[in-house]
Amino acid sequence: MTERLRVGIAGVHGHGRSHVDATLARAQGLELVAVADPRGGGDVPGTTRVFADAAAMLADAELDIAILSTPIPTHADLAALALSRGAHVLLEKPPVPSVADHRALVDEADAASRAVQVGFQSLGSAGVPAAAEAAASGIIGDVLHYGAVGLWSRSEQYWRRAPWAGHRVIDGRLVADGVVTNPLAHAVATAFAIAGAAAPDDVIGVDADLRRANDIDTDDTSSLVVTLQGGSRLAAGLAVTAARRHEPYVLVRGTRGHLVYHYTLDTLHVFRDGRPLPRTYEFERVALLDDLVAHIRHGSELMAPLARTGAFTRVLEAVVTGPAATALDPRLVRSAASGDEVFRSVDGVEDACEAVAWEGRTFGDLGLL
Repeated sequence: MTERLRVGIAGVHGHGRSHVDATLARAQGLELVAVADPRGGGDVPGTTRVFADAAAMLADAELDIAILSTPIPTHADLAALALSRGAHVLLEKPPVPSVADHRALVDEADAASRAVQVGFQSLGSAGVPAAAEAAASGIIGDVLHYGAVGLWSRSEQYWRRAPWAGHRVIDGRLVADGVVTNPLAHAVATAFAIAGAAAPDDVIGVDADLRRANDIDTDDTSSLVVTLQGGSRLAAGLAVTAARRHEPYVLVRGTRGHLVYHYTLDTLHVFRDGRPLPRTYEFERVALLDDLVAHIRHGSELMAPLARTGAFTRVLEAVVTGPAATALDPRLVRSAASGDEVFRSVDGVEDACEAVAWEGRTFGDLGLL
């Protein structure tokens, strides 16, 4: 296949604009034939068809690749429609809001002989398999547990960016816009990839301790401990209520050392035999769109296939259908204005999230927050 692949993008404003730019930058191999967004197509070539509705674009345009950057509740139906029309799919994260949807979409992709790549960009890095290999090599001894830490800052306005923002369920449909399942979902997905957990059945238990500082229906400051097949555990401390952004990372704690993998920087730090300084390694990353194109043209294995995100979806479902997030003690919450936005931060959240990952226990079990 040497002709340009025809691309259609649903959702072209906000983060979706990055998909438009990426497609246009690959003009020799890709052609942006259609976009869909109720707010209009934005700045696209005159030859690109513009639709107000994503389903209409998928039904009417002949596409080789459909990129879906649409609200979470629409993912399953739109991806299924794209597959039925013969398109491969690049689906933004989180892929689908339930295990049932995940299994159904995997089956639909298999039946259509088409690929679904999920937009967990961190999985495009060679550092992920390298971290998994280092953990299994014995260089840090036997693995005690896996961890993840994410500390970002998001404003009150962030939770009002769309009608579904900050919700668990809307009109009876799972939405899953909490810190664990959306803004810091990469931390969980990357930790699972390093731990070798892919399928929903790789997760046998989820202990989620969800908190919130903002006036939302979902969580913004959370911890969870996931039990995996074989007895391994994954502990994550995740918050968008830090006073400032920290680089998120995956931790692997062993009997003779530990690994820290900064998945946004593609760097692996290996602390071994009690040594205070790490050995640090850098890795290259492949854009997931390029990886999908290589799969279509040459049959190479996808780096972030839908089937690899089943364990994440199991956690997402447990978080969304479990007990609601509890409000944090107001005495711990600080508000500060920056420009036109107001940010709520939580005293001690940095130490608390780090303790969760290092100790392998939730906030509640540690007596924190």
